Amino acid sequence: MKAKSIKGKSTAEIKVALEEIRADGFEPTLAICFISKSQDRQAINELLDKEGITIFGCTTNGEFIDENPEKASSAILLLDINKNHFQIYFEEFQENKYRQVAKSIAQNAKSHFSVPAFIIGISNAAADGEEVLRGIEEIAGPEVNAFGGAAGDDYSFSETFVFTNGKDSNNAMVCIALNEAKVEVKGIATCGWKAVGTEKVVTKSEGNHVYTVEDIPVLDLTAKYGGIDDPTPENNNLLVEIAANFPLQLQREKGDPVMRPGLVVDWNDRSYYTSGSVPQGSKVRFSLPPDFDVMEKVVKGVQNLKNTIMPEADALVVFSCAGRILSLGPLMSQELDGIKKVWNVPMAGMFSNAELGRATGGNLEMHNLTTCCIALKEK
Repeated sequence: MKAKSIKGKSTAEIKVALEEIRADGFEPTLAICFISKSQDRQAINELLDKEGITIFGCTTNGEFIDENPEKASSAILLLDINKNHFQIYFEEFQENKYRQVAKSIAQNAKSHFSVPAFIIGISNAAADGEEVLRGIEEIAGPEVNAFGGAAGDDYSFSETFVFTNGKDSNNAMVCIALNEAKVEVKGIATCGWKAVGTEKVVTKSEGNHVYTVEDIPVLDLTAKYGGIDDPTPENNNLLVEIAANFPLQLQREKGDPVMRPGLVVDWNDRSYYTSGSVPQGSKVRFSLPPDFDVMEKVVKGVQNLKNTIMPEADALVVFSCAGRILSLGPLMSQELDGIKKVWNVPMAGMFSNAELGRATGGNLEMHNLTTCCIALKEK
């Protein structure tokens, strides 16, 4: 497999970049597209479609092909992978049947490949990524390699989209199924946020709505641990501060903790809704604000993936949480540069609303404040 990355701030720039990289005979068959809503993704879609290129696409909160994060741009990873080695699937969610849609896609993939791997994009902020993963696991087994992310919308918190050739939806799943007999697919989801304090018990919760921890309203306990002076509706920065700096860390019996930042506060009882489920009776810890160690842990995790499982790669796809760049700011480029240097192969990535993948030693989960790296190599 040959791979090349291109980026641009307009359809015209993407067209020129595509023409330049094809000048030496490079003929891509698959495009992994991360495109800001401010760009004309339909025009870019048509441009790639006319060239016979299969498209996997998500809207974003930012894009990159190297260490420099961009905004309001398009980042595209082009692969000349054998067309018999992958399938693209696109299906809209109906009546919140996320697991059923994922099962249907996984069943189709299993009919083509005995051992499929999956790269997933989902739109609609309310879509349950964990249900998507459970549906894939139900068909492909618990050890399936499945990674991806939730589309973004330039931080407008309005409407997200996924797309493929001739199709575009704000409530759907787009998926690349890869034949693992022909394409090696390995990935890792790593966060790096340090925990503080002892484990505490979630004493009341329903799904992703956390009411109390140790019988104290979760907002009040978060404010106490975070030293937040003004945990009131008048504090316009409160949600960003809670989500980006003081997320809950849901402890797991197996594998690394899973990040569960508070996203929406219910001021009636000072509870909040998190990015994923937090079962009643589960144990959580709070987080310290990020520092350099956060980036170092991610890069070391990716390096360990290379050292122990995936010594070579043809291309790299990255889903990094939008909250990471809010927390790390300009330092984010150091993390991306470190990831890029591990294999030093063409890369494309996006800042996502959520990440889907397997944490170190753990199960498939929906993550936040996490970087999910997927390495690909055609055999």
